[in-house]
Amino acid sequence: MAEPLPPTRSRIPGSGLAKGLAVTLRTMTKKTVTAQYPDAQPELPPRSRGVIGLFEENCTVCMLCARECPDWCIYIDSHKETVPPTAPGGRERSRNVLDRFAIDFSLCMYCGICIEVCPFDALFWSPEFEYAETDIHELTHERDKLREWMWTVPAPPALDPGAEEPKELAAARKTADKLAAEAATAAEAAELAARTAEQAAQPEPPAGGTTTGPATDETTGTTAGTTTDATTGTTSDTPEPSKPSDPQDGAS
Repeated sequence: MAEPLPPTRSRIPGSGLAKGLAVTLRTMTKKTVTAQYPDAQPELPPRSRGVIGLFEENCTVCMLCARECPDWCIYIDSHKETVPPTAPGGRERSRNVLDRFAIDFSLCMYCGICIEVCPFDALFWSPEFEYAETDIHELTHERDKLREWMWTVPAPPALDPGAEEPKELAAARKTADKLAAEAATAAEAAELAARTAEQAAQPEPPAGGTTTGPATDETTGTTAGTTTDATTGTTSDTPEPSKPSDPQDGAS
């Protein structure tokens, strides 16, 4: 057996009309603010949908944006190129090269599906909306025009203080640290090689020892000095040879 409906509250006849008139009266008493466009530019929200910009370097011609577009207003042409192997013994690879990327904004309904499905972040929203044309054919923006809109794309909002670092920045920092470590290792190796070459260029001491403080006799041409033994490290004075006797001294 069905349960009886709860009793409804009795409404005063004309209460809805009175509420509507109250809203109208409150609105009539407020001061009207009119923005004098185009002299005064409107303050657009940060995620406003104005026009779509193309970051061509990130596009891999995957065709996802063109296939998912409900209006079929994206036109993409490409061709394949063979890339030589990067390492000896590798195999050649083929990649897609973008020839044309165009968006017909006379058909676009600004749903943003193409930007959401792009896996490589090649499409972005720009807040620019002043691109009206007198000819409908001018509303088809080719890739050069779409690239110009990228300069008007605002920067992404800052991350929260406790958020993780983006993977792109982490990978870039890791690569930079690796290159810095390799450069430091190469500099140390070059310094060590230069030091070794400098030591090799110095003359080696004699095998029997080194003579310091040479003194040459003007009469006999012999040298006297201090000799250091290379084996024991002792130092001995080299005796000065005696002068030969003069025959005239004995005759006298």
